[in-house]
Amino acid sequence: MSRYVAFLRGINVSGQKLIKMETLRQYFEMPGIKNVVTYIQSGNVIFDATLAREKLQVKIEKQLAQQLGYSVPVILRTISELEAVIKNNPYKSRELADGAKLYVYFLASSPDPVQVVLLSAYLSSGEAFTVIGRELYFLSTAFGNTKLTLSEIERKLGVKATARNWATVNTVINM
Repeated sequence: MSRYVAFLRGINVSGQKLIKMETLRQYFEMPGIKNVVTYIQSGNVIFDATLAREKLQVKIEKQLAQQLGYSVPVILRTISELEAVIKNNPYKSRELADGAKLYVYFLASSPDPVQVVLLSAYLSSGEAFTVIGRELYFLSTAFGNTKLTLSEIERKLGVKATARNWATVNTVINM
């Protein structure tokens, strides 16, 4: 049995696709999934599962689509994978000057390195990013106004993704 975190994309954002976390927990109560907990309203679900990752992801996405009536992309990471995300943070020794904050974009698959280079054109002053495996670490002083949006990242890299701030990443690993 493995402990997973499901990062759901696009729920409870800007008043759209609203779902209560209690209801979301109930949707995850399926055979092969146990010990379900949620963290904050942005779709972070932590649970234990016996199923293989691919089957698990399909099962969760199918269940959510059936219950909610719309598709919700789900990005899964094991707790050990999240530990590696924290360990591999390329900005840990860098001061977060001028109010810069760190975000992690969890990608559904590893992107093409050529496509990653093209993302640099979308960086604004005070921004930097690094891709390591299936994660894009993003430093920004104005995340809400960045040109390097989630939609651009998905479009340019050709992969599903969802973003979490560094505090959330560090909290869900201990749940």
